Amino acid sequence: MEKNKPLLRNTNCYTVLLLLVISLNITCLTAQSKLLTKSKKAIESYEFAKADYYRGKYDQALTNINQAISKDKRFIEAHLLKAEIFFSTHRYQNEKDAWLNVISIDSFYYKPAYYNLGVVDFNLGNYDQSEIWFNKYNQLSQGDKNKIKTSSWLLRISFAKEAVYNPKQVLPVNAGPQINSRYDEYWPSLTADEKTMVFTVLVPRDSIAFLSGQMSKTASNFQEDFYLSINKNGWQMRETALSPLNSPNNEGAQTLSADGNMMFFTACGRSGGLGSCDIWFSRRINNGWSQPLNIGAPVNTPFWESQPSFSSDGKTLFFVSNRTGGYGKKDIWQASIVGFRDDSTPIFGQLTNLGEMINTDGDENSPFMHFDNQTLYFSSDGWPGMGQMDLFLSHRDSLNNWHEPKNLGYPINSSNDEIGLIVNASGNKAYYSSDGLTDGYGGKDIYWFDLPVDLKPNPVSYVKGEIYDDETKLPLKADFELINLKSKKTEIESQSRADDGSFLLCLAPGNNYGLNVSKKDYLFYSGNFNLEKVHGLQDPKTLVIYLKPIKKGSSIILENVFFDTDSFNLRPESDVELQKIVQFLSVNTTLSVEIQGHTDNVGNAQYNLDLSTKRALSVYSYLKVNGVQPSRLQYKGFGMQVPISDNTSPEGRAKNRRTEMVVIK
Repeated sequence: MEKNKPLLRNTNCYTVLLLLVISLNITCLTAQSKLLTKSKKAIESYEFAKADYYRGKYDQALTNINQAISKDKRFIEAHLLKAEIFFSTHRYQNEKDAWLNVISIDSFYYKPAYYNLGVVDFNLGNYDQSEIWFNKYNQLSQGDKNKIKTSSWLLRISFAKEAVYNPKQVLPVNAGPQINSRYDEYWPSLTADEKTMVFTVLVPRDSIAFLSGQMSKTASNFQEDFYLSINKNGWQMRETALSPLNSPNNEGAQTLSADGNMMFFTACGRSGGLGSCDIWFSRRINNGWSQPLNIGAPVNTPFWESQPSFSSDGKTLFFVSNRTGGYGKKDIWQASIVGFRDDSTPIFGQLTNLGEMINTDGDENSPFMHFDNQTLYFSSDGWPGMGQMDLFLSHRDSLNNWHEPKNLGYPINSSNDEIGLIVNASGNKAYYSSDGLTDGYGGKDIYWFDLPVDLKPNPVSYVKGEIYDDETKLPLKADFELINLKSKKTEIESQSRADDGSFLLCLAPGNNYGLNVSKKDYLFYSGNFNLEKVHGLQDPKTLVIYLKPIKKGSSIILENVFFDTDSFNLRPESDVELQKIVQFLSVNTTLSVEIQGHTDNVGNAQYNLDLSTKRALSVYSYLKVNGVQPSRLQYKGFGMQVPISDNTSPEGRAKNRRTEMVVIK
């Protein structure tokens, strides 16, 4: 009887959080009545080995199966089981030797041995030999109704040969002892400004036993905790001050928001969970982190949810789930924040599967949505690659359609499993975890490398700021939106921190953005970042914003109201700002405002006075047409009479050409 047997194989993490189920070998563990040996002692050792194998006690299983083979060297079923034990423990050369013993005893007894030899030689990087084995298996399996299709493996071999022949020029650099240690470090997450890194560490429950080398990497001996390092002209010594996130249980596979103020992470078997593994949420507060809370449905289900990635738009969560309704065993899904509960936990809705251009009938894992909100990095065993789990990238177009994934190539990908790669906001540096390099500090370490040009996302800059009350100078928790003025699409929605008023938002070149900051009982703030003619990365910007309480005489400059040169015709990109004014006045129904127009000193005074008056009238007319009662509106032009900057420079004159809104009642 020939059948597929699912096997548990460890990847970049060792706990239940990141175990991947992969069916690769075709196994045949024959019942005792069919065993082709006459040695009762060999059969007895074989049965012990089989029981140990099914319990995951591979070392003991190997001891017993060797005893069985020593009693009968041609005991073919024992060699079959020995090959499977070596496959389960990733000892591929030993596995190959076992399969060669099988076919040397009887080359026709178990035809899938040739298929498995193809797999093991692929895992060893012997691509030519792997191709020979798969073709041999196809020849022997003609007419066999249980013939396994090898076309996908032959496609992988073709890709792997080409990738090795044309390697990517990458040089991994160890992140250093401030981050790495003799323990396993993996799954890095990074803020947009690259000032904060949080990563997962596999910590021994008994450090003395670990140092003595007497501890195996099992869930009972180790736990996963979060560590943090701050970048101050170089990474500072890591710390574990992430209370109350860390617990005696496992926490891992985390993602930070772009500003570092929110964290989503995976926890398994925790009280309050909905399934085996769920995604949890915590918010940064003035003395650390808030108590973690389960984000609930529709993200979490009785199935397995893990490996979140939170987009820089401040509202979209990508994650992995094995729930029904997908394309394969594990799929990448996304959900959007539609509100917040009283305890500040985000409420998610708009759940969607990323579709067949990302997900396959295999496993997809470790999604990372870059800060450009267009480039997704992820791992998959369903797309053609070098090994079991390879790293890929896919770009999303303006219609939210994903392009066919691109393999990151060799040696970024290898015959091993690769998962958990992230890329900085600048788009030039990738971080990942590896234990295959010679300059490590012990176990898995976090490395970085310069991304090849063809693997880069769109570069992203950022704006950091702080929001205060204009009168008390105390920090404020306020809502902010970053809006693409051309498409009128809200790119980012989030809030500033309550304790210090800080915020961070990402800016991709090539767009004209409006920033709107609002809070109840305050005038909104209007900011503009015109990057339409910028194609590279801009220097990060810093803002200090003072929101003015609503009262008579309070005013704001409408940064996103635009006119054609020497004209009072409103440009289309002004609609976003003008609609904000309409919305603001519809909420604050007792207010009356005056729209004021101002110019620079270019041209004569009367011309500028007329122009500024007509521009103020244009805004007044727009508001009236859009439902604001004329009795609540006034307009006035001031020409060049009230400058707020020096008229001797282009920058100063640009500031003086402005439209303001003043509360008059």
